[in-house]
Amino acid sequence: MAQPMSAAAFVDALRDEGLKVVQVGNWRSNSRSHKGPWGPVHGVMVHHTVTKGTANSVALCRDGHSALPGPLCHGVIDKQGVVHLVGYGRTNHAGLGDDDVLRAVIAEKALPRDNEATTDGNRHFYGFECINLGDGKDPWPAVQLEAIEKASAALCRVHGWSARSVLGHLEWQPGKIDPRGFTMESMRQRVEVRLKGEKPTAPPTKPPVKKPPTKPAYEPFPGAAWFVMGRKSPIIAAMRKRLIAVGCNRYQSSANPDVLGSGDKASYEAWQRKCGYTGAAAKWPPGKKTWDLLKVPNV
Repeated sequence: MAQPMSAAAFVDALRDEGLKVVQVGNWRSNSRSHKGPWGPVHGVMVHHTVTKGTANSVALCRDGHSALPGPLCHGVIDKQGVVHLVGYGRTNHAGLGDDDVLRAVIAEKALPRDNEATTDGNRHFYGFECINLGDGKDPWPAVQLEAIEKASAALCRVHGWSARSVLGHLEWQPGKIDPRGFTMESMRQRVEVRLKGEKPTAPPTKPPVKKPPTKPAYEPFPGAAWFVMGRKSPIIAAMRKRLIAVGCNRYQSSANPDVLGSGDKASYEAWQRKCGYTGAAAKWPPGKKTWDLLKVPNV
């Protein structure tokens, strides 16, 4: 059993945990305490706002709306990881929930499934609303998740609670889904690590996948009629380099590497003989089979 800390101690706890805190208006006296007691407190509850934008989200959580008067939490955690304090004391954030869940939080045990709404949660929990649409698509920036972790750990640290004292609205009241987009078990694990003074380990990075070397594209056989003396093309230079590589360019070729000359003809005939052709079959012009074996790069 713990009595709520003072508003000043609340601010100090958050800042001591490394959080940036914005105090919104008369947040210290903005409460629903006229509707019932606040305390003893037993844990920290996390919500999502179902809104976007910092200014309007903070205003909504401070003032509430016609169906649910504000304040709707103690602090609003924006997507930049800043905590905006909007109320203190009893706030309209938890509503009625499961008494079995409350007993588990107090005992710091694993939470049972919530199946009834009979117990006043506004009395017993600190509440943080976190700006997110709650549609499962709106992202949770790393800095915002870290702020939720820090805020939860800060209050646990002051009261001597473990991470088991941190829960989500969906674990308290049947039918609620918040916070949606990360699991409360993963958040409790983060809080536990922080409370132990350990640095949370970054998720392991996957080693880069080694891609097989890209095979060069080869120039398809252009047809025998293409090989006309004097033909100018980068393909001629590529062919000449390949003939040198296979040891068949032993003849005088054109001074211009892109121009087909008689030396290239003699070199290619040598290559066709090397491929096993004889007589007329080894004569110019090139054939598709020997061209494919030569693998002239596609330039």
